[in-house]
Amino acid sequence: MKYSEHSVGLAAALGAFVAWGLAPVYFKLLGHVGAAEIIAHRVVWSVVFLGLVLVIRHGHALSSKLALAPRTLKALLLSGSLIVVNWLIFIYAVNTDRVLSTSLGYFINPLVTVLFGVLFFRERLALLQVVGVAIAALGTLYMTLRVGQFPWIALGLALTFALYSVVRKLLDVGPMVGLFWETVLMAPLALAWLIWLAGQTGLAFNPAELNVAMLLAGTGLVTVVPLLLFAAGVRRLPLSTIGIMQYLAPTITFVLAVFVYAEPFSLDHAVTFACIWSGLVLFSWSGWVKVRRARIPV
Repeated sequence: MKYSEHSVGLAAALGAFVAWGLAPVYFKLLGHVGAAEIIAHRVVWSVVFLGLVLVIRHGHALSSKLALAPRTLKALLLSGSLIVVNWLIFIYAVNTDRVLSTSLGYFINPLVTVLFGVLFFRERLALLQVVGVAIAALGTLYMTLRVGQFPWIALGLALTFALYSVVRKLLDVGPMVGLFWETVLMAPLALAWLIWLAGQTGLAFNPAELNVAMLLAGTGLVTVVPLLLFAAGVRRLPLSTIGIMQYLAPTITFVLAVFVYAEPFSLDHAVTFACIWSGLVLFSWSGWVKVRRARIPV
């Protein structure tokens, strides 16, 4: 791997995770809008913004650029479905004042991503990394047993995004083209939902409320920019590196949840997060040592 490619991937992934960490701030502004309507707008406006970018970038060569094999389109339909489910869980959590649960989910996600790296790409883990994953799993189990409720928001976010990472890693498709097809394939369902909703309770997207309309349209940019950065990063970096970097987004979200939105943070939460953080520290330390040893000539 060329150093320049690695640097581009690192910068892209960093930008993506910071943007995702701050995402609750934006979606809190749409707290009065139903999660499903927000998702539908995210899909539709993502198609619009991505389409404009692709037309400007490729012009007359766009049709050939977008030509993909049916097998690839099927895989993008799968990845598109995974990311839409992930969005839905996330926005539901933000709109119901469970930002802390999203933080927990995205703290678990790097470790799930690493496990998938082992399962699907035969990436090898050191003993300390295995111990780190085990400690994080114990923390999740502790929360489940103490609270008495399965942490479906956290685990749903972690699993859907980790699976999304695996599918995108397998595809030899550029980040913008891939994301465009993902949203295009989801667009018919999104439009059908908006049409149905308009005939039932009405849409929040209303020219009479320009600020709300602009925020809903802006979900396209909020969605497209970090996903493009992530796609660019995941194609240039090992999945294990992406897994380690993902702690940035939930750290930012954790700070927002506890110190800005004042969500309850109990002793049980503290124990669970301590286990997750300990697991991440062990995993990161082991990975750093492994890289250092690889650079030392024998």
